Amino acid sequence: MRRQLEVNVVGQVAVTQAVLPALRAAAGRVVFMSSVSGRVSAPGLTPYTASKFAIEAIADGLRLEVRRWGIHVVLVEPGSIDTDMWRNAGAQFDAGVAAMGDHHRQLYNGLLTGMRKLIRTTAKRAAPVDKVADAVVEAVTARRPRTRYVVGADVRAQLLLKAALPDRAYDALAARMTGA
Repeated sequence: MRRQLEVNVVGQVAVTQAVLPALRAAAGRVVFMSSVSGRVSAPGLTPYTASKFAIEAIADGLRLEVRRWGIHVVLVEPGSIDTDMWRNAGAQFDAGVAAMGDHHRQLYNGLLTGMRKLIRTTAKRAAPVDKVADAVVEAVTARRPRTRYVVGADVRAQLLLKAALPDRAYDALAARMTGA
């Protein structure tokens, strides 16, 4: 949990704080890297999703705090992207499962089985990294950038389902997909 928060939240905020005086002087721009996981949580990924929810909240608040200086604050929200994170996800997951005690492996057997399957299918459909790079370029160069750049068809589908379904219905769907 601490590592996720340090990398995904504290790191981005520290860099932003360091350059904020220059951004004020130049009416610059802040672009935070988030994820669909900043708006849709998933079992088995709680530390990661918590870090992404946090960066979303920080961006939303900061956008209001710095608008009087003409500073735009933008979020890039990719879904599954063909990066080392997804290429190595199966091995990282297996290492995490191996580190668990037998009792916990038994308690979470359904979730572990479902997550292993979901990792494989998600990694196969991951979008090219160029799509994220294009979104970042747009976020940095657009005269009037959007507040959020959603990247990937899987993100749009997840966000539509999350918005359309009541929480309990969405939870049931997510639980079925993940084995939770």
